[in-house]
Amino acid sequence: MSEPVLVALRGASYAYEDGPTVLSGLDFSVRAGRALALLGRNGSGKTTLMRLLSGGLRPHTGQLTVGDDPVRYDRKGLTRLRTTVQLVVQDPDDQLFAASVAQDVSFGPLNLGLPDTAVRARVAEALAALDITALADRPTHLLSYGQRKRTAIAGAVAMRPRVLILDEPTAGLDPDGQERLLATLDGLRGSGTTVVMATHDVDLALRWADDTALLTPSGVVTGPAATTLARTDLLEQAGLRLPWGIAVTGLLRAQGLLPALSPGPRTADELAAMVPGLGPVTLPRP
Repeated sequence: MSEPVLVALRGASYAYEDGPTVLSGLDFSVRAGRALALLGRNGSGKTTLMRLLSGGLRPHTGQLTVGDDPVRYDRKGLTRLRTTVQLVVQDPDDQLFAASVAQDVSFGPLNLGLPDTAVRARVAEALAALDITALADRPTHLLSYGQRKRTAIAGAVAMRPRVLILDEPTAGLDPDGQERLLATLDGLRGSGTTVVMATHDVDLALRWADDTALLTPSGVVTGPAATTLARTDLLEQAGLRLPWGIAVTGLLRAQGLLPALSPGPRTADELAAMVPGLGPVTLPRP
């Protein structure tokens, strides 16, 4: 890959107090412009990895770098890191605390010491990016779950990070909410934000990600999504099932309906387009 590395862990290890080592000797990087999905069973270290990348945790050994520069864990160093990397946690109620949507989204830019005009511009930009401008004055406790998710992401986007890390962003959303959020993420990527998503949904990872990182007991394996998610040995180690699209691709090739080097379908719509006369296809629920 030729894309520049935005943030990386080099030889990083971490163990919680009075607990086993969660990550050991980890080399992991996030490259500009590549949509990256993190997958693994519960307890595999996904949350720890995300918190290390965003500066919420400090590796016991090894180092975190932004570009080629090691991160310093003082106020100045962490402020620089958080203008590069932002983490949005799974439960928006763990992140929202202000009285209104606009106040919550403005918190990060205000802490950067920006003038009021710049803060207002960033808030307006973030609300528009998440399609929640109409909710600016809405009390956060009156938001729906999906609206709270979008508000939490808007708060991170207002920091204008180069890397946006999302922990299970589609969890708890209905199908329409998931599609709207994915469209929003595509818009953010189009404007230059590199997005990292932790998820248990292998079908979503195959559809959305350029690359996947599988967290297994023997280490982290990163590669192109279609290739990595076809590795049944790695999926078994990571406690994951074969994605629907990969399974269907194998069946189509076995029946002579898809050339060996042609990419397989990632969605039901793509499958219907590949097989004329098949008609609408409904994906099985995970």
